[in-house]
Amino acid sequence: MREWKPGRWDLLYDPGFRMNELAESTSVLVPAYNEAHAVGDLVRALQSVARWHEVLVIDDGSTDGTATLAAGAGARVLSHPYNKGNGAAVKTGLRNATGAYVLIVDADGQHRPGDALRLVDQLDRYELVVGARSADSQASWSRRIGNAALNRIASYLTGRDIPDLTSGFRAARRDCMLEFIHLFPNGFSTPTTSTMSFIRAGYSVRFEPVVAAQRLGSSKIRLGSDGARFVLILLKVITIFSPLRLFIPVAGGCFALGFGYAAWTIATQSHVTNSSVLLILSSIVILLIGLVSEQIASLRPEGRRP
Repeated sequence: MREWKPGRWDLLYDPGFRMNELAESTSVLVPAYNEAHAVGDLVRALQSVARWHEVLVIDDGSTDGTATLAAGAGARVLSHPYNKGNGAAVKTGLRNATGAYVLIVDADGQHRPGDALRLVDQLDRYELVVGARSADSQASWSRRIGNAALNRIASYLTGRDIPDLTSGFRAARRDCMLEFIHLFPNGFSTPTTSTMSFIRAGYSVRFEPVVAAQRLGSSKIRLGSDGARFVLILLKVITIFSPLRLFIPVAGGCFALGFGYAAWTIATQSHVTNSSVLLILSSIVILLIGLVSEQIASLRPEGRRP
């Protein structure tokens, strides 16, 4: 076996297949948008490490021949008539996959196909296995800071340490993914939503350490706009599954501020201001809304199977 080089998959693996029962029941999903520079090599490398149930490339309206190169490499290609977004491509793959398990791999050449087997091998014990990138993998310093902040927020909201919230490299049981498909956005936040949803729903989730190479081509994620969108999705998912994790800190902050201000005005002015009363009452209202939301969340119906 030759040494792995970032973003280069051609002839990197010895010919022949690794026999793996879980892999033979796994549909590999490769969402791709203008990834002609990498998708063909990636498909061939994936096929060389295991006998997968199928390899599906979801061409999200590419204009650079991505679909043709993927089909030429042996993948089954599903094409969108126009660009809908990474999440929409993943949802198309989930609806059309026929394996009991799914493996989602970015088409940009970041991930070693050999690592895919480490993820899939653990699906007999976990419902979701995420390829958690090391801190120095792939990202620039600004994106590392952004990812670290998102990981901390998500860890607090879920009560579980999350080392890599946004990794698109993941394996899961297909029926469990379909349970949350109605929550997945069409953009770049499907990894965020699926990770949060699996954890808050009580499924077993593992973060498997992997090393990601520098991607080929330019990233389609913008730190500013997409970072704000990721935070909004974190809040959306947590209010669906565990709203008190959000409402209690807000209510507690309002109460502490109102009580502290009231104590200060009593000590210095011998009276309580309207602002203090308003903050304390607001904290009570917020807490009550959180309690009602928690009860509604406990009655949440499961998503319909597509």
